[in-house]
Amino acid sequence: MDQSSITWADGALVTIDQRALPHEVRELRITTVDEVIDAIKTLAVRGAPAIGVCGAFGVVIAARAATANGVLDTARVEAEAARIADARPTAVNLAWGVQRTLAKLPGGVSALEAEALELLAEDGRVNLAAATAAADLIQRLCGDRPLRLLTHCNTGRLATTAWGTAIGALRVLHERGALAEVIVDETRPLLQGARLTAWEMAEAGIRHRLTIDSAAAWAMATEQVDAVVVGADRITADGAVANKIGTYMLAIAAAHHGIPFIVVAPESTRDISTAHGSDIVVEQRAAAEVTGFGGVTTAPEGTATFNPAFDVTPAELVTAVVTEFGVLEDAAAARTSAGTTTATASASTAGAEIAEIARGLYASGWMPGTAGNISVRQGDTAVITASGLSKGELTAADTVTVAVVDSKPVDASGRKPSAETTIHTAVYRTRGADAVVHVHPPHATAVAIKTAGSGVTTTRFAGYELIKGLGSARPDLIDIPVFPNHADVPQIGADIEKYLTEHPEAPPVLFIAGHGITTWGASLAQARDRAECLEAMCELTTLTGQREIAVGDN
Repeated sequence: MDQSSITWADGALVTIDQRALPHEVRELRITTVDEVIDAIKTLAVRGAPAIGVCGAFGVVIAARAATANGVLDTARVEAEAARIADARPTAVNLAWGVQRTLAKLPGGVSALEAEALELLAEDGRVNLAAATAAADLIQRLCGDRPLRLLTHCNTGRLATTAWGTAIGALRVLHERGALAEVIVDETRPLLQGARLTAWEMAEAGIRHRLTIDSAAAWAMATEQVDAVVVGADRITADGAVANKIGTYMLAIAAAHHGIPFIVVAPESTRDISTAHGSDIVVEQRAAAEVTGFGGVTTAPEGTATFNPAFDVTPAELVTAVVTEFGVLEDAAAARTSAGTTTATASASTAGAEIAEIARGLYASGWMPGTAGNISVRQGDTAVITASGLSKGELTAADTVTVAVVDSKPVDASGRKPSAETTIHTAVYRTRGADAVVHVHPPHATAVAIKTAGSGVTTTRFAGYELIKGLGSARPDLIDIPVFPNHADVPQIGADIEKYLTEHPEAPPVLFIAGHGITTWGASLAQARDRAECLEAMCELTTLTGQREIAVGDN
């Protein structure tokens, strides 16, 4: 059951043709870019994570076809990649998977293939982490009892590559013995719930009942639903959720009845470059999907249709969004981790806060001269210290506003942002942080140099009380990553982004050999405090010669 629904074998993408389910489990073997696009458009492959991985392998297929006599036609690959990304415009994972793989194009076909395989392996890990966090949340919200949950569309291993997101959470609850029943929306017009989710529920041995979409609100009214659990195809910077058509009306009904509405999705589904839900391009599908089904026409000939594939649920109707990093947002903080920080102050106000803390860290010797930088996130942008300025004389005006998505300035000040901007934006793209501090305290910097390797390593500290101030999952032990230094600072940012994406459990502190430390948090004060705790602990280890000390059983 846990076998991946997508595999790569001998240059072909092999998956389950979801058009044939539930009557036939039919293998689909994809070997050309046209077949990739057709499979995505016709929903033979569907689900945001699954089409993201499919798109990644589509780039590999394009590259193999564009190689002649050992020479790769990169322009042809880029053109084919653009065609693949356009196959379904609403699901952000497709473009994400294509672009992440395409970034390896300079390394040739082997590098593209390695990246696509990494995306495939990563998806299963991400799904299980998100599903487990969502199951934990649902039990906290609904209590320790057998739960009756409602889900929409299909979010299982068919929609991902393994385990599933929202259905993954149902599977975790089922394994815990905490699931009484699942009500499955049929999900008109293509019946993904009836054809696919019901099939997966039966495969997993989960008790379920199938219902028409329009009965879901009545199920809530008659106290047959404890929570609604759905997936997402895109989550914008304001916390709006694009998902299969019918999700919005479920959210409205859940809000009316006081029922938690939980969205489970990978971090890659969050799209902070799109500011508002209203900016999403909603795919309109063929009229035939509404005027009939299974080849049987059910409406008068020539009937006009309205057939959006998705709808958009505003953040205020979402109880929580859960990714592999845990619970990102709830009704009280929906805009915090989605991109609109709790500090909605202007850039000048953020600049004043940055300047004040920078002057204090300069006085401590941690930001000597022009070294070090601080940033505060504001939605899909970040305010960061400008380049080449003494931190001891920094003012509120000495900052630059940059886009989180690409690290480029978006204001007209003409100043250059700090060279380490890519380090800050790497953190913002992979974590729900609202502030980042990058400084050069002597003891922590020395520890980083002594423990550095040729690649990313980790160094362990245990037994120190200060660990509690570092945001570690354990209060007595922490493994802190140590990144190699590069003359090309964006390469450091790329290393950090890759590591944080692959290690959702990593603490909010890191070393860069010869290049100081970076910490982050929900506020600038918290990020600074973590830097102070890390430096104090490194000083103690320097004085004692011990990074790990014994603690009692309690």
